[in-house]
Amino acid sequence: MTDFPKNLIDGYRSFAANRLPAEQSRYRELSEYGQSPEVLVIGCCDSRVSPEVIFDAGPGELFVIRNVANLVPPYTPDGNARAVSAALEFAVQVLKVKHIVVLGHAQCGGIRAFAEEAEPLSPGDFIGKWMELMEPEAKEIGPRGDMSKQQFLAKLERAAVKRSLENLMTFPCVQILVERGKLELHGAFFGVAQGSLSVRDPVTGEFHDVGEVVKA
Repeated sequence: MTDFPKNLIDGYRSFAANRLPAEQSRYRELSEYGQSPEVLVIGCCDSRVSPEVIFDAGPGELFVIRNVANLVPPYTPDGNARAVSAALEFAVQVLKVKHIVVLGHAQCGGIRAFAEEAEPLSPGDFIGKWMELMEPEAKEIGPRGDMSKQQFLAKLERAAVKRSLENLMTFPCVQILVERGKLELHGAFFGVAQGSLSVRDPVTGEFHDVGEVVKA
């Protein structure tokens, strides 16, 4: 117990004293009847980009999958253990979510490592192999050219959202439900510095600030 991070203990005590009393009935309800979130969020494991915080979500409202660079691999029924595919399968087939949101973000370390062709951090090069999922998008964007490094990374960060949305449609359970109008896919992007949120237009592929969307 003494080695457990003190800030987590302090955080829990604050939660138990302040937030939990207001939401205790909700937790009891979730415990008794189970969860039934309507939204699955696929986000990055970056500590600055918590979907529950960004969307001000209460307990049981979001089903969340987080990994490096908010990527979804293509449907690969090869019998191997696949964490993202397993969580996606559960969200769609069991929880029957109505929306899937792929949430990208600025200053993504995984995207930077991919763009800079960073040296492997271990013999397994787990990050490097995972980020190979971005290669089709990188080829489509092309070389950096006259773009600044920041502009190039921004393009790749948004392209990661596009890649994940396209890979989602390779899953039969997702494709069928989307085509039947029972499941909707969305792209979004979080600007860490400003705390801004933009959503992706499925037709043009452009990202529009939520403030602009609200005004419209």
